[in-house]
Amino acid sequence: MKKVLRVTANVLAWIVLIIAFLVTIIVFSSGKNNGVANIFGFIPMTVESDSMKPTFSKGDLIICKEIDDLNSLKAGDVITFWTVIDGKRVKNTHRIVEVEDNDGSRNFITRGDNNSVNDTSPAYSGDLIGKWTETKISGVGKALNFMRTKKGFFICIVLPMALFFLFELYKFIVALIEAKRPDPAEQLDEEEIKRRAIEEYLASKGESAEAAAAKASEAVSSAAGKAAENLEEAKKEAVEKFEDVKDKAEKLIEEAKNETAEKIEETAEKTADNAKNIAENAAETAESVAEAAEKTGEAAE
Repeated sequence: MKKVLRVTANVLAWIVLIIAFLVTIIVFSSGKNNGVANIFGFIPMTVESDSMKPTFSKGDLIICKEIDDLNSLKAGDVITFWTVIDGKRVKNTHRIVEVEDNDGSRNFITRGDNNSVNDTSPAYSGDLIGKWTETKISGVGKALNFMRTKKGFFICIVLPMALFFLFELYKFIVALIEAKRPDPAEQLDEEEIKRRAIEEYLASKGESAEAAAAKASEAVSSAAGKAAENLEEAKKEAVEKFEDVKDKAEKLIEEAKNETAEKIEETAEKTADNAKNIAENAAETAESVAEAAEKTGEAAE
């Protein structure tokens, strides 16, 4: 569905671009040729009145062709020519009802299919623009006249062309992004190549993926067993060290107790010696005092 919509959008965009291009040529060509557009000998004309009803009506677009041979024109042909109406030189498209030859020059008596009388002035050879090709597009002439205005040219020509080029630029950017994006199929191929390469490598070593997994499992189990053994040994060493430390601590406590008792005994002995010395000194001092007293008594007698 997306592909159909994309193709439809592309077709419509190109149709709009082609129409805009043709209208642009018509507008610029008519501007350079007194309002007469000429595209490779074909002349698109907008019908300005209903004088040719029912052959074509006001607002229709008719296609005329340059006249290569004036002698080929005959009664019944529809021609476009310059004429003067109400003092203005305008384009007119009527049917030839009679051909006049005057000294080698041809004039054409014309009349509109919807008119009852001939045109007041004949169409002279020098005033001819083209001959109708019997091609008409109803109502398109009004649109062409609108496109010739500045507003119509912008809306119908400039804007669609700008949108077209923006659309093409968007498509170009999307195409660049998609080109840089890796193809999922290629990614799958790369993954398949990697997988096969790994399998071939393992096969060359005489091992399969299952064997490698089994070896890995054995290695993990062995490592776990060794870790458990190391843990038990560590526990035993820790217990032994704890016992050693405990014994050393008890010895240090005993030694500290013994040293403390010895120090207390030494201190007591020293204190006893000091007390003995103090008592002896006190006794000596008392004896001295007594002797002094006796001497004082004798002196008094």
